[in-house]
Amino acid sequence: MKRRLLFGERMLLGDGTEPFNAVIPFRLRGTFALKDIQEALAKIQQKHPWLRALIAHDDKNIPWFDVPENPISIPVRIIARKGEDQWQEESKREWNTLFDPKKLPLIRFVWIKGEDISDMLFAFHHCLCDGGSAMAFLYEFLKVLDNPKADIGIENPILGIQDVVPANILNSRKQKLKAKFIGRLAATAIKVIPTGKKSIDRQNDYLISWKVDETVSQQLISYCKSNGATVNTFLSAALLQAFKKIKGNGAFNKVSCPVDIRRFATQVKNDHIFAFGLMIVVSANEKLSFIENLHAMQASVERKTSKLDPYITMMVMESGHDALNNFTKLLKNGKSSNDCMFSNLGRIQIPHEYKEFSVDTIFSPSVIGPLGNTTTLVVSTYRGKMDFSFVGSEGYLPYTDALAIRDEVMKIIKLQLEYITVS
Repeated sequence: MKRRLLFGERMLLGDGTEPFNAVIPFRLRGTFALKDIQEALAKIQQKHPWLRALIAHDDKNIPWFDVPENPISIPVRIIARKGEDQWQEESKREWNTLFDPKKLPLIRFVWIKGEDISDMLFAFHHCLCDGGSAMAFLYEFLKVLDNPKADIGIENPILGIQDVVPANILNSRKQKLKAKFIGRLAATAIKVIPTGKKSIDRQNDYLISWKVDETVSQQLISYCKSNGATVNTFLSAALLQAFKKIKGNGAFNKVSCPVDIRRFATQVKNDHIFAFGLMIVVSANEKLSFIENLHAMQASVERKTSKLDPYITMMVMESGHDALNNFTKLLKNGKSSNDCMFSNLGRIQIPHEYKEFSVDTIFSPSVIGPLGNTTTLVVSTYRGKMDFSFVGSEGYLPYTDALAIRDEVMKIIKLQLEYITVS
């Protein structure tokens, strides 16, 4: 089985010389045998063909996912657990460790082995899948780790754009012309946008991880419901205000928010291994109060989201493979124009208690790559607690500024929740 990488996947893959890796860390209470872990990894590989795939290039040097007849197991690295925060150092190590996709799968596993508590990491190349897909295979991994006989099904994989875009749109002459026209226009614009000769020196990467307790998490959800806004919009507003406070005129007043394609393209199932995403950008109005901004931003988010069209977006991108190098160069060498990428995975629907072990926590995923500003905040909620994973690089956002932004975001949350209690 094989398929050609889509435009977005090729962009994330790059030329293979720079990592673009995501990591999902989780903590289990229990005792484990290596053979059981390997068996569980083999089970999820059996379900998902692309977790077995290597990368092969054709005679035009275009990369393909290529599933070998004799699959190669997901590599496992084992280290002794020496501390609570060791997973953070191992996450950073995994960000910067290249995959060798011609010889090994685009996913690997780290077991930070303790006596009664183990921290475990899935590390995968971002061209393989997004956070939604990764949560699906984490759910399946835990299920078969607990019960090797559990049925997790077999994925019917996406084999190309035709499996996502309905035939009546994909084959429409009008839609094809529209996609080609927009694609050509974008390709021409990309060529004339000035870029620097080289990319910004990222310097040291960092990870700041913290949790919000159940009470505050629930209060925040209630606050957002009563104000007709999503937690996503609230945290975007808080982030923008925090960046403005800490960075002053150096802030861009822009946060990029990925939007899960599965909301619009029902052909992409929750357990599909798939990396394509949509994006909106949110900004704040400095003249408005926080609550006024929240309402204005929610209206803007809904307006922008309603205009998203995954089908035409994919068709446009697939018409632009010849512009890939210019687009990548623009992302790498162009001036940064947004403060942060912000992604909220929402509530993680994974059980806490299993027969053989329990899941102590699932930390929010982290991801870092070479395509421009690395500053990213990922939020998820597990067992009622919101978990924050703030990633950045000194060359884009100094670590001290990132800590100050974290503190400011938490101050804004506290202030707003106090305000609603008083009122």
